[in-house]
Amino acid sequence: MTSEIASKHQKHPQTNTWIVGCGDIGKRVAALLATEDQRQAQNLKAIVSSAESVEHCRQCNIDSYALDLDSHYSLDGFNFDQADLFYFAPPTPSGTEDLRLKQFLQNLGSAKPRRIVLISTTGVYGDSAGEWIDENTAVNPKAERAIRRLSAEQTLQTWSEKTDSEFMILRVPGIYAKERLPLERLKKGLPVINADEAGYTNRIHADDLAQACVAAMNCEFSNEIINVTDGNPSTMTDYFNNVADFAGLPRPPQISLEAAEKTLSAGMVSYMKESRRIRNDKMLGSLKIKLRYPDLKTTLQRSV
Repeated sequence: MTSEIASKHQKHPQTNTWIVGCGDIGKRVAALLATEDQRQAQNLKAIVSSAESVEHCRQCNIDSYALDLDSHYSLDGFNFDQADLFYFAPPTPSGTEDLRLKQFLQNLGSAKPRRIVLISTTGVYGDSAGEWIDENTAVNPKAERAIRRLSAEQTLQTWSEKTDSEFMILRVPGIYAKERLPLERLKKGLPVINADEAGYTNRIHADDLAQACVAAMNCEFSNEIINVTDGNPSTMTDYFNNVADFAGLPRPPQISLEAAEKTLSAGMVSYMKESRRIRNDKMLGSLKIKLRYPDLKTTLQRSV
């Protein structure tokens, strides 16, 4: 741990670090804390959704508790006051509001975390027709999942203002890693959009996202929204082709957008119909992190 980071922690003493929704990214954050920040790692606890997830976390030496965030529950007995809280739980699966986060914040009662880092999505920007955008671009979500993520952002911001608490919102695009490549989809030979019709998509390696989450928790400033992306967008078709080449699998067949609307899932079609290129200048400049995986092609060549 660098002396600079250590000095920041001395300004913000706290007793607990929590990860709510400790899946793949949560485990990567926990592993990063174990190597970089013993103060946070020693008091790390997680809330997950099932007994199976509890066991997975414990295999990673993460003290965890199963809690159904969609039920009526109490947070009595959990110490969130002045804690560092990573909130990675996905939103409610339907509707236009993230009722999970709304209820969680209500259930905190008088407990006030030092800071909450929330993972959101770059889908809140909607379609920009392939234009470059940044954090100053107006939000315009179209897909329901993006609308719910924006609801989560707004809920956290409102709660933060009322409680005088700190937050950091990270807007995240597609996440990839060796363990997260769409190999099964490629093996099934499912189609993608014609290259000349495919819109731009953005991505971030899971380890770089974990790095950004820790940096967002420990930085000197707060109450900001930051896009977390490698800054090297390409089309979804290009993405699948690169992964297929890397894995030694046939490239997927290409179909028109019109045909895709008739054959692919509504969620996949809505994703493919949006096109945007997202800048990461604020992430690199403010969080001062150096990406380990700066672009997909280089990463695949290094065998992720």
